[in-house]
This record gives sequence, structure tokens and C-alpha cells, in this order.
Amino acid sequence: MRVAAILLAAGTGSRYAAATGSTTAKQFISLAGRPVIRHAAEALAPHVALIQPVGDPASLTEALDGMLTLPPVAGGRERQDSVRAGLEALAALPEAERPDVVLVHDGARPYVTASVIEGVLKGLEDHPGAIPAVPVADTLKRGEGGVITDTVPRKDLFRAQTPQGFRFTILLDLHRAAEKSGVSSATDDALLLESAGFSVALTPGSEDNIKLTYEEDLVRLERLIGPTLLPRTGFGYDVHAFEAGRPLIMCGITIPHDRGLAGHSDADVGIHALCDAIYGALAEGDIGRHFPPSQNEWKDADSARFLVHAGELIRRKGGMLVNADLTLICERPKIGPHAQAMRERLASLLQVDVGRISVKATTSERLGFTGREEGIACTATATVLVP
Repeated sequence: MRVAAILLAAGTGSRYAAATGSTTAKQFISLAGRPVIRHAAEALAPHVALIQPVGDPASLTEALDGMLTLPPVAGGRERQDSVRAGLEALAALPEAERPDVVLVHDGARPYVTASVIEGVLKGLEDHPGAIPAVPVADTLKRGEGGVITDTVPRKDLFRAQTPQGFRFTILLDLHRAAEKSGVSSATDDALLLESAGFSVALTPGSEDNIKLTYEEDLVRLERLIGPTLLPRTGFGYDVHAFEAGRPLIMCGITIPHDRGLAGHSDADVGIHALCDAIYGALAEGDIGRHFPPSQNEWKDADSARFLVHAGELIRRKGGMLVNADLTLICERPKIGPHAQAMRERLASLLQVDVGRISVKATTSERLGFTGREEGIACTATATVLVP
């Protein structure tokens, strides 16, 4: 069978807009970095020879850029009008290119699996129409004025989904006949076949074949379509000696003290350790790889720039920082009075909630170079989620 798909995108999504205040039609909003309708088109593409988009041509051209589809055609006022527009566009193709069967799919259903599509195509081998459906599991109530008026038996009831599949010439003829008779109220194409006495097969649908309607649907679809994120943890360690005549900067905060720290940049021991922890979690080397101390560009540089770069690197990889934990090791100055300001500064530079940042301190009980107040050390761990 030569299979074509009509991809519907002419709806305004009034319920979604009312719930979210979005001015973008729901089929064109971003889902896991791509328009909703593009996910739907990419799910259909392996199973069909032709995709005929129906809706606003400019929006569809942008959303489906780079995909092999027929030129988009404008939709109509009702769903039935839009389907007919897609059918007529397919009927206008040279006879050798016209499909034997056509799938009609809602552009706002981005997560349709191969098994659902293949089930519909299988159903068309013995029936002129086939639709995926899910048995109704919940008790159904009919209500009026905020109270129950009736309980509807759920036996033999199904929730219809798309793509719905049909013999092309049958569906085209039924749509043309409906137009001539002035009928435009069919909520799905199976109704036209049912009314004409054709059998329509029920094939297995999927609970995950969600039609984006409300804001919570988008959250669920993000879980289904978004990449699987795996945890990665990195460890950082840095040490700087004290030096007179320099300000003491730790974790982006200038702290009153009689000495600062020696280093090529501003010697922010906390930020340096945290950068190394993040770079380690991302398998991106260490801070010296990205900001070599041999380059004069970084002489006395504000280490905040280094941490901003580390945060941007997480985002460029499609990841997120789960948490960071720093321990400053020194006898003096006391870190406690400044810890909250440090947390807030680090969180701001990394563009994360302050609750993901921990800053604490300890001494070395007067042992070693930190105990002799020759310098300050810092350890840091960072956990990120990356695809």
C-alpha cells in the first residue's frame, strides 16, 4: 500500500491557551527543544511515503524545516474542513503518486509510537477504516448543574486517538459528499465511515498517545520525549598561598582580612575548586585547560567569568546542575559569617537556585600549611545531570 499522512495543525488550541495564557498555538510550542508538531511528523515519517501538512503555511514551513513533506496547505474553520483540504491536495497529485490509504493525525499528538501506527495499517488490510483506541477504565458520570444525573456504563466504550487510517478514495468521496450536503460537524473521520455503513476496526492505542490540551499534558510529554538524564559527579581541589597587598576573594565575595591569596587570576580558591568539580563531572578537563595561566588575558581576572563558563557548558550539553558542595579549609578568616553570601553569589553565577549550593568550612587543627596560616585550601563536589 502507498501510504500518505495528513498532519493537522489548523486548530487554535483555545483550551490550552486559556489554561496557560500562551499566544502560540499548542502544536507549535517547544517540546524538548523542538515544536510539538515536528515530533508528530518525525513519528509518522518512517511509515508513510507522503506527509501533507494542513494549517498555517508559514508556521508549518518553519516548524518542519528540513523535513521531506508536501507543501503545506491552509486549513479550514472546522476540523472536517481541514481534513478535506488535505485530501484534495493529495487528490491533485499525479495519479501514480496518489496514496492507497491515508492516515489522519493530530499535530498536537507528538508521542505516537511505531506500534500504534503499524496497528492501524494492519487494520486497514481487512477494513476500509481503522483507528487506535484505548478502553475506558474510569467510571463515567453524566452531570448537570454540578451534580450527577446519570452513571454511564463503560462496557464496550473506547477513547479514540489518531492517526486514524482509511482507504483514500472512500474517505475522499465521503468528505466531498459531506461538503455538498453541508455537514461539517464530524469530530473525527471514522464518524463519516460509520454513518455511511462502512466497518471501522479498533486497533490498540496507547495511554502515552496524549493530545496536548492542558498544561499538565506538556509536563507529561516532556517526561516521555525529553532525553534521559544521567547523573555525573566531579571533584575539585585547589589551594592558594597568602600574599600581602591583595584582596581576599573567596566564592565571589571579598572578605576583610589582612592578606589576600596569591595567584595568576584573583586566586578565588572556592570558585577554582568548584570549576574543576564541574569540568570533572562533564569530563572536560580542569580550569587550566579552559583558562591557561600562561595567557596574560587571565592576569588578575575575576574568577566569576570562569564559573559562568562552567555553567554555560552544562547548559550547552543539555544538562543541569543538581548540587554543589564546597568545603573551605583555613584557620582564619571565619567563613561562617560569609557563607550565605557566598552561596547566593555562586548560585547567581551558575543560574541555579541557592538551595543547590552548599558552602561550609573547617580547620586542619593547626596542622599543615593551612594550620600554619600559610594559605587556604578548598574541596568541591558537583553533581550534574546530562543526556
